[in-house]
Amino acid sequence: MQVRLDTYDNRWFNPGNPVKRILWYYTNAIFFHSYLFPISGIKVALLKLFGAKVGKGVVIKPNVNIKYPWFLSIGDYTWMGEKVWIDNLCEVRIGSHCCLSQESYLLTGNHNYKKSTFDLITQSIILEDGVWIGAKAVVAPGVVCHQNALLTVCSVASQSLDANSIYSGNPAVKIRERIIKS
Repeated sequence: MQVRLDTYDNRWFNPGNPVKRILWYYTNAIFFHSYLFPISGIKVALLKLFGAKVGKGVVIKPNVNIKYPWFLSIGDYTWMGEKVWIDNLCEVRIGSHCCLSQESYLLTGNHNYKKSTFDLITQSIILEDGVWIGAKAVVAPGVVCHQNALLTVCSVASQSLDANSIYSGNPAVKIRERIIKS
């Protein structure tokens, strides 16, 4: 058997109202996925308008890409660096005091490599309070990054990360405890 992309069928996947999706597509392109509007307050208001739950003090840098804000919740005082990509085909929950560094990528969808039809698979991502996702790091579908976990630069989290721990590599492995001093 071989992969048969001509038999791919994801009609079951319905990420929301088509008109709302088109409106978000252009809003995302103009206000988020560009350098034209660097003001976080406008972006937070637009996210809320499209159904995201967003806390206070959230900072969103230029050129961020968010697939579907109605599947997104962000806690207080969370930062998103330039070129962060939240590819949320389903729920993504980001806690308070989290940092998503430049070009980090949260990926909620993938394909079933065991099936010839290459079926779409979606799984949520949860980043608990205090999580730091390093620059160019990737968080895969279904991963929970527990409180104060740190995923280092260019690492790939394909499994959940323990609380107060530092992970590095591809696939990411725990390298030591994260000790936060006041």
